[in-house]
Amino acid sequence: MFNISSFKNNTLAGVTVGIIALPLSMALAIAIGVSPQHGIYTAIIGGLIAAVFGSSRVNITGPTAAFVVILIPIVQSFGFAGLLICGFLSGVILVLMGVFRLGKLIELIPYPVTIGFTTGIAVVIATFQIKDFFGLEIENFTGHFHNKVYAIIQAFHTINLAETFVASFTLFFLIVWSRTKSKIPGALIALTVVTILVVILNKKFGYDIATINSTFSYENNGKTFWGIPPVGLNFYNPLDDVDFDLFNLETFYVLLPHSIAIAILGALESLLCSVITDGMTKNKTNPNKELIGQGLANMCVPFFAGIPATAAIARSAANVKAGATSKLSSVIHSLFLFVSILLLASYLSYLPMASLAALLLIVAWNMSEIKHFINILKIAPRNDIYVLITCFLLTVLLDMQVAVGVGIALAAVLFIKRTIDLYSVELINNNHKSIKTPFPSNIAIYNIDGPMFFGITQSALRVILENDTKTTTVIINMENVPMIDMTGIVALKSIIEDLIDSNKTVGISGMNTRVSYKLNKADILSNKKLKVFNNIDEALNTIG
Repeated sequence: MFNISSFKNNTLAGVTVGIIALPLSMALAIAIGVSPQHGIYTAIIGGLIAAVFGSSRVNITGPTAAFVVILIPIVQSFGFAGLLICGFLSGVILVLMGVFRLGKLIELIPYPVTIGFTTGIAVVIATFQIKDFFGLEIENFTGHFHNKVYAIIQAFHTINLAETFVASFTLFFLIVWSRTKSKIPGALIALTVVTILVVILNKKFGYDIATINSTFSYENNGKTFWGIPPVGLNFYNPLDDVDFDLFNLETFYVLLPHSIAIAILGALESLLCSVITDGMTKNKTNPNKELIGQGLANMCVPFFAGIPATAAIARSAANVKAGATSKLSSVIHSLFLFVSILLLASYLSYLPMASLAALLLIVAWNMSEIKHFINILKIAPRNDIYVLITCFLLTVLLDMQVAVGVGIALAAVLFIKRTIDLYSVELINNNHKSIKTPFPSNIAIYNIDGPMFFGITQSALRVILENDTKTTTVIINMENVPMIDMTGIVALKSIIEDLIDSNKTVGISGMNTRVSYKLNKADILSNKKLKVFNNIDEALNTIG
């Protein structure tokens, strides 16, 4: 049912977040090495498609700072066409993740891994803004983190005081404005004031402060124009710019790991965003449907010259605070950006590069999670600290592709290790709390506690084979075994057969339906010499 109040609130929220997204989308596109309009195209299409097909009512999708580190090497190595192909492939992967219901698994990524990524990304983004913040003249700003740091140090004598002033003023204004708690986006006021100032300095006083207009150009009907094209959207075929003499199956295999890394990082960012906005709105986002929505968005944006996108935490939170309650706000946000690039492209082209660098410094600080990073170092278990530092250093010193792969591997290892720590095979006696029926000393009862899966089952079950030679009966109690995998089945079958071969009476008690079904399917329970009981007391009353 149509509600005027809800319509008004969501429209105002959409416009508010659109104002925030406009300069930020351009700044993030510039940060990865492409023209600013591609960031706006991403926010328009990505925000619309993800809202329509995703699960969240309030998430705002577009280019995000989390992607900057992972997209820079793709642009440098494979160009814009390679970036768009990676974006499309990442979208396909995200859709498959949603279809195969992997959303819950993505949510299981440990907190130290996520913080390690985000803090590392923030450090890299902040470092890369130093060039434009101080107006440094660097011809070849490529390579790994240490290469760029070295280039910055080498070029620091070329510092441009005018651009440093513009950047510092913008940064100061953004910081002060954030403390006023005003509902008007600080970026709107700061960038408007600074842009007018820079136009005056450049035209009236002869300064040469770099702007979007002086830095980026585009082609139209064979002519070169500077700034941002006043075109809302055009269909774009990413394959038009591909040199098929160079792009082959081998290149595809090289791009695939980058696409997987984009998909995983996008899934993490979007689902983390959903958790945060769900907490603010009390809604419940379906993680699998959200992944499908994000995947479809990333499959569509390359055909409109857009870069990879995901749900943006800061913009989504701002959307909620501005009064958003439905997907209408995200649609309005996209429409606002569409109209803005049509009507304001010539004005947006005067935005100073130094001011956009200052804006990204604020973004980097906000996403750095520095308080949480320090808190983990202070109070977390040692293994969590090792994981945090490893993910952080790999993100900063190598690249996100390596960091994502190692981070997920560490998450798996950490999970397995902690599960192993919880798993136990205990020899119990008459004093045990679960025993109500006393039993003779020739009967050994082994209580298995925890899931029986690879990595822990074989070594733990060997304890059963090391029982006293006086023992004539062995009962394996599985009341606390929630699941068993193939490794556990093979190991359990081997131990039962060894015990039977040693002329011992063997029984199993307390299996749940799932475990019983698997053991029966593996022909373990069909062994006539194996006795099966519902619980320990039944086993003792029968055998004893």
